[in-house]
Amino acid sequence: MNVPQHIAIILDGNGRWAKQHGMPRNFGHTQGAKNVETICREAWNLGVKYLTVYAFSTENWSRPREEVDALMKLLRNYMKNCVKTAEKNHMRVRIIGDKTGLDEDIQESIARLEESSKDHDGLNFQIAINYGSRDEMLRGMRKMLQDYKEDKFSLNELNETKFQSYLDTADIPDPDLLIRTSGEQRISNYLLWQLAYTELYFTNVPWPDFTKEELVKAIEDYNSRDRRYGGIKEE
Repeated sequence: MNVPQHIAIILDGNGRWAKQHGMPRNFGHTQGAKNVETICREAWNLGVKYLTVYAFSTENWSRPREEVDALMKLLRNYMKNCVKTAEKNHMRVRIIGDKTGLDEDIQESIARLEESSKDHDGLNFQIAINYGSRDEMLRGMRKMLQDYKEDKFSLNELNETKFQSYLDTADIPDPDLLIRTSGEQRISNYLLWQLAYTELYFTNVPWPDFTKEELVKAIEDYNSRDRRYGGIKEE
């Protein structure tokens, strides 16, 4: 089985899963967070080198205040626990998104997590928090324009590679496969630049129920595709 080097996942369906089980939405988010560690482990065992998950979007701030507060509390706990998980599983963890929009204590936890895991040689695990792809590109363009004003590069040097170097994923390969759980079939402002040639896989399974078997199904479907880049079949 040809395993994708990089899989991106939109973790969808936590709230609906909780409702189906007669539980509050926050319970679904908690179960979803637990499943992240499981899938990280299973993905690495299958041979995946990079895994990027969409945890909290820039649009999620518009959710009810109670739910947002619960998600931030969950995030605080997850960041602390993730230091131990990353050490145990040798994961390198990076956060993509606008970190400046998060509370200072969360920013500090992120910095500790990224610093403590930077030399790990296992799974490269990226978590998108306060992330929106349009926001990412605008932030990148602001920095790029500032560098241009300071004569750090010329217009002749401006190409796709140069632009990509200003994105949150600058040193991370583009995803080979995107998985979205829970039935929705849209990108939702996620990795728009990076998904240019990515295979898309949608499943009705909600994220808390997404297992190793479901991951294998997605990879098998990926293997059935006729991968083409710019109209040229990949040999």
